[in-house]
Amino acid sequence: MLSAYAEVFAEFPWLFPTLSAVLGAIVGSFLNVVIYRLPAGKSVVRPGSHCACGQPIAWYDNIPVLSWFILRGRARCCGRAYSFRYPAIELLVAALFLACSLHFPPAKAVVGWIFMSGLVCATFIDLDHMIIPDIFTIGGGVVGVLLSFVVPSLHGFATDFYLADSLRSGVTALQGLLIGSGLVLWIALLAEAVLKKEAMGFGDVKFLGAIGAFCGWQGAVFSIFGGAIVGTVWFTLAVIWKKLSGSTRSVAPRAETPDGKPAEIGIGVHVPFGPMLAIAAGIYFLVTHHWFDRYLAQFSILF
Repeated sequence: MLSAYAEVFAEFPWLFPTLSAVLGAIVGSFLNVVIYRLPAGKSVVRPGSHCACGQPIAWYDNIPVLSWFILRGRARCCGRAYSFRYPAIELLVAALFLACSLHFPPAKAVVGWIFMSGLVCATFIDLDHMIIPDIFTIGGGVVGVLLSFVVPSLHGFATDFYLADSLRSGVTALQGLLIGSGLVLWIALLAEAVLKKEAMGFGDVKFLGAIGAFCGWQGAVFSIFGGAIVGTVWFTLAVIWKKLSGSTRSVAPRAETPDGKPAEIGIGVHVPFGPMLAIAAGIYFLVTHHWFDRYLAQFSILF
């Protein structure tokens, strides 16, 4: 059966990317539910999708991306406006699924879909609540290790000896998990010793371990330093935008004082670092892994 699917996709090379994008939009619609309900401790399955006024949403008003534009961003039942973030997340996940299908063979692409879904959920939950649930950190690490054994090509092992490749891939994932979480833990502890206050939450520590399970220790290293660069650029652009527009609304992530009160971006406040780690991890997984791994290999020769 697998060979039959391979023949179909070979005959119609556009089919797999197209189906990937459609599936991504559908999954993105479900992730919207997860992002909203999971932090609130609600079931992500029941009840079905419903409006803020309590009315169930009909299937034809719940078509990913399209329904928001057809309804012009307003619920059919009560006319209440709902955020553009819903179709934006659906489009984002569709684009990420499409990118995976274009960059990787099918097996690795499917693993990439799972990884990208976890990154998206962790990003938006951390932005909203400044937490990353364990299902995306500890659970993500476990899933990343298990999938590494099943799909050795995730870590670049694709010889004719599946069992050997599987073992090496699984060990690579475990190394990535341990080195990734250990690296950010030591950074957090050193920063805490210098600043005399908590500098990073343990959710970020566990999250980087999950990233390492999917991307290896090289991906974890890229994510911690790449995330710092992403955060710096993000905050800089937010400050510039605020000054140029004169708006009191900032496009920077929310910030809080150590006791949980809203605050302006600055020294001594807490900001969600998970989104920066997720963005850097996505960039590594989809774009930069080849050249960055070569760079680390050449760099290691010097020592």
